[in-house]
Amino acid sequence: MLSRLLPHPLLTLALALTWVLLVNSFTPGQALLGVLLGWAIPVFTRRFWPDRVRIARPWWLVFFLLKVLWDILVANVAVAALILGGQRFARPAFVPVPLELRSELAISILANTVSLTPGTVSAWLSPDRRTLIVHGLRVTSADALAQEIKTRYERPLRDIFEPPC
Repeated sequence: MLSRLLPHPLLTLALALTWVLLVNSFTPGQALLGVLLGWAIPVFTRRFWPDRVRIARPWWLVFFLLKVLWDILVANVAVAALILGGQRFARPAFVPVPLELRSELAISILANTVSLTPGTVSAWLSPDRRTLIVHGLRVTSADALAQEIKTRYERPLRDIFEPPC
């Protein structure tokens, strides 16, 4: 019964917080509207969610988000330096990243994380969901970029969303 009224509690909380941050106002009315939207969106989109989201290690998700925010900050500075330094330092390349993730949600979060980090963008996901093609702005080694994505992002996502049985 509770899962019908509140199908995705963490999403509800995230949407409510996102609303308050977007309107840049923490008044009781805006907070209530944020909670209402945070509740209504998961309820009305429930049929589009194939499976209930299971987060095996919620605190690891918090640490993962902090790591991604830090990486975004560092990458912004690196890309700005690259732009100011001229195109001679750019080494763009498409890099295949073999995936061990199987969860649709985890793959989606990985692809979005790569795209959020300046200097890289997810370009293509193979139909069998086993390879993510990433475009890097400054690629000195394709293997090194693929390994960095796997260790910094894929492995924590696998631990958060796909723990061993």
